[in-house]
Amino acid sequence: MLIQGRIAGLLALLLLLAGGCGSQPRTQHERIDARVFATPGDGTYTSVQAAVDAAPNAQNWTIFIGPGVFEERVIINKPGIRLVGSGKRETKIAYTRYAGEPVTPGSTSGSEETWGTFRTAVVEVLAPDVSLFDLTIENTYDYPADDKLPKGHPNKIRGTQAVALKIAEQADRTVLQRVALMGYQDTLYAESGRTYIADSEIFGHVDFIFGAGNVLFDYTDVISRPRAHPMTFTGYVTAPSTLIEQDYGFTFLNCRLLREIGVPNNSVPLGRPWHPTTTFADGRYANPNAIGKSTFINTFMDSHIAQVGWSSMGGTAKDGTRKQFMPLSDARFSEYGSYGPGAYNNADRPQLSDAELLHYTPGAVLNHWTPTTLSRAAHRQLIQ
Repeated sequence: MLIQGRIAGLLALLLLLAGGCGSQPRTQHERIDARVFATPGDGTYTSVQAAVDAAPNAQNWTIFIGPGVFEERVIINKPGIRLVGSGKRETKIAYTRYAGEPVTPGSTSGSEETWGTFRTAVVEVLAPDVSLFDLTIENTYDYPADDKLPKGHPNKIRGTQAVALKIAEQADRTVLQRVALMGYQDTLYAESGRTYIADSEIFGHVDFIFGAGNVLFDYTDVISRPRAHPMTFTGYVTAPSTLIEQDYGFTFLNCRLLREIGVPNNSVPLGRPWHPTTTFADGRYANPNAIGKSTFINTFMDSHIAQVGWSSMGGTAKDGTRKQFMPLSDARFSEYGSYGPGAYNNADRPQLSDAELLHYTPGAVLNHWTPTTLSRAAHRQLIQ
């Protein structure tokens, strides 16, 4: 039975390695419905948001975004919107907003309303069947400048979270392909729904992939960024808040965990359990049902990944005291086939069995949804 299980596990791994979701280049709706360029022109928009607002409330509407930096927030609240950029290095949607920033500019009273983490996103997806291709989304809040200030400095900011992309609870079947998400703390907030991210890059350091959504990362580079001062842990790759009834949270398949220059060895855990403070009938406290889940399968790990693998995270207990949620008892963390200098197999890093691996095919993870992707050839043809 052990030999049969090992063979079954290896066959499943070969299937996973064979090509992710196995999606074919898109053959339907290969046309551009609206164009956005940095300079005005006939029949074009100069704002991505204006093009989204002008789209009909119908499925399948493609907006092409030309080269340049578009400094704006974009709210996508219509189903079937596709944003197609000129390329990951050519098209960027960028904006600066951070959690501690006052909603009313110039307010200095100290009691003003601030944006908070969940209203900082540069792009918010608020509808199903939204796709993003060949572009970069960056929250340009200057975290490093604040990070350099010593603790207690009068100019040091409280609330440095700054989201690049938010996939909200109204979203489902979201696709990102050849997309770069850039930020520092809390870069990608996957709040809910199913998301497929392929051939992309995600930059950040503290909890920079977080939330309760079901996300399959396929052949994606996850790049940790440096901190201004020495510390034991310079960041955490994931902070899942997956609800216990969900079978899947953040699943990394054939990905690479990389680092920018300045990130020390052994300084970045794979994740820590986030139990969001939630209002219940008997009070407001850390959600005990948020048993976060992160799984890494056949993923390269550079030497910045911490040997302990996972870390703890604090939250408010029901009685109002502070509680530490532990990675091996208050979360569902696991690996299979990790390799590279940051890959370790020890008691602190749970491993999937061969039998468990069989449950991690893309179809199973995404609950029988097959994402529709855009091949490079189709992208070139579409934007000509």
